[in-house]
Amino acid sequence: MAQSLAASPFAIATRAVSKAATRNIRVTVAISLVLIAGSFASAAAIQMRLDRVRALDQASSFETRHAHELSGELAAALDRYAALGTAFANAASPDATAALSDAGGAALKNIVVLDANGGLLSEMKMAPGFLPIPGAALARARAGRAVIPLKDGTGFAILFASGEQIVAVELDARALLGAAGNATIAAKDGRVLALGADWNEMPPQATLQLNGADKATRELDFADGHRIVSIAAVAGWPLAVATSVRAGAALGAWYGSLPLYLFFIFGPALAGAGLAVVFVREFERRAKTAEAMKNLLAVKPADQRLYVRLADAERRAVEAERSKSEFIAHMSHELRTPLNAIIGFSEVIEQGLFGKAGHPKYAEYARDIASAGRHLHGKISDILDFANLEAGRHPVTLTNVDVAAITREAVGELAGRAFSRRIKLRVALPDAALATADALGVKRVLVNLLCNALQYTPEKGSVRVQLRHEDRTIVIGIRDSGYGFAANEKARAGQAFARFDRPGAVTGVGLGLAIAMVLARRMGGAVRLGGEEGEGGFAELRLPRA
Repeated sequence: MAQSLAASPFAIATRAVSKAATRNIRVTVAISLVLIAGSFASAAAIQMRLDRVRALDQASSFETRHAHELSGELAAALDRYAALGTAFANAASPDATAALSDAGGAALKNIVVLDANGGLLSEMKMAPGFLPIPGAALARARAGRAVIPLKDGTGFAILFASGEQIVAVELDARALLGAAGNATIAAKDGRVLALGADWNEMPPQATLQLNGADKATRELDFADGHRIVSIAAVAGWPLAVATSVRAGAALGAWYGSLPLYLFFIFGPALAGAGLAVVFVREFERRAKTAEAMKNLLAVKPADQRLYVRLADAERRAVEAERSKSEFIAHMSHELRTPLNAIIGFSEVIEQGLFGKAGHPKYAEYARDIASAGRHLHGKISDILDFANLEAGRHPVTLTNVDVAAITREAVGELAGRAFSRRIKLRVALPDAALATADALGVKRVLVNLLCNALQYTPEKGSVRVQLRHEDRTIVIGIRDSGYGFAANEKARAGQAFARFDRPGAVTGVGLGLAIAMVLARRMGGAVRLGGEEGEGGFAELRLPRA
């Protein structure tokens, strides 16, 4: 009974592991993904290795069959040429000789009859070039059959006894191999007698030796790659035929399957990672909810009421943000549309498109109405644009742009305003300067900064625009000879609706600098303001270099 109630060490360890896995869910999922991906990778690696070995075995088996077939064909051909040589040795008329020459075909170069000591008795076409024959080859020929290479390297000669005579048949290796470009004919000691066209390198002599066996398969490394070489003995002759195939050609299908292996490895791993992210987020969401409910039930009633109030305040804040967004979207249309109508109709009255007004004051008032409408339209547009920027709804597309060209364009648009107030506008810009930013946003910021500089600079003053490069930043500086900033104004400069009255200057709603700073931040840059009172002010637009 006591044993049944006591927990086993295995159960204790299982509960501990389960508790740790539940507590560190992300670590658990990461370890599981690594194990799953490792399992698939191991399985794919083993299968890739097995398929590679199978492909090489199939290529080796095919080359072995090919070498055996070629050795059989070569043995039959050599037997036929031996019969032609015997017939020539016994021929008595020139007509028979000519018939034997035609029967030999392109591979037959010459037939020579020698005495037992290797002396020349007769030849079919020409004097042989392989005399004198080594004594060891003559001895093998008298005892059976022998093969010697031709001195010009174009083939070999087969030697055999015919009565008291020795018959030598010279053969052309190229014609004898025919279309078998990957084949090689070698003597039993491994010396190459004929090399196919597909061989770019002479195989080592030791690799073509059979050492008493009928066939063999070897893998060799050549300059043009790894090769599988199969060797088969030629029945009845002291020769061997070798065929080869490049390992790359044998593994062509295997290489084509590599994308499938990669998909087998990464496909389940990526799918598992995606599902794990979804499950972990859902698990953590539910865990947070359960933990919050647990904590809520554990606290005092007064604290519970406080949490409820906090949740209600958060809900109200979300609703207020949504209401503000709806209000901005609605007002963007509802305010601008009647203002455009007011401006348009006042311009019609001012210009007298349907006839002159009854009194000159009407045209003057219409002009004032249009001016006030345009002024109000600009202020409303600034307010709505600032609200959209703060809410993150203003479209910003970051690309590589030439800020030097944009600065020239902005300066050109405001040159007339500077000229009308007799303000010197000095510009120092390079030919080009690339930054990562939004072209329209850069122009909007520069126009706002230039407008402020021109507005707060007295007549006959100066405004300087300069562009410089820093480590990873392009800085466009605008310095004026205006009033500058007082000590209590520096902290508020750039805040929304912050306005600073200046003698002789007409201030707006205080959103020009605020819009410029928010827009610069959206582009990954910043606007820096400064200047001492009475010494002029400066503004810098800093953007990341492309």
